[in-house]
Amino acid sequence: MKLVLTEEAKQQLTYMKEEERPLIRLFYDTEGCGCGVNGLPTIRLDYEKRDTDENVENEDFHVIIDQQQAVFFRKEMKLDFKKGLFRLSSPEGVLNPIIPIRDVREGATV
Repeated sequence: MKLVLTEEAKQQLTYMKEEERPLIRLFYDTEGCGCGVNGLPTIRLDYEKRDTDENVENEDFHVIIDQQQAVFFRKEMKLDFKKGLFRLSSPEGVLNPIIPIRDVREGATV
């Protein structure tokens, strides 16, 4: 799995990243969506890599994903940042067009 960041996304993540939460987690958010298969692919800042996590190829940051959540993402993805929001897409289409900064900062609960 690979995640490419646009220059705008790199700049915003560099600005947001905290020393105590240096990881970027690809996260399938199901909160408020009903059951576990209804959700949105998103990103979160996180503080530790777990035994069930695997690395996501990225040249700029340490990006991880839980092995069970990987099915909800694509092999190749792009993260962009425009008009105050992150946007996650793949060659097949948009995965999540609206990822607010606030949600990224909240962190992931896997």
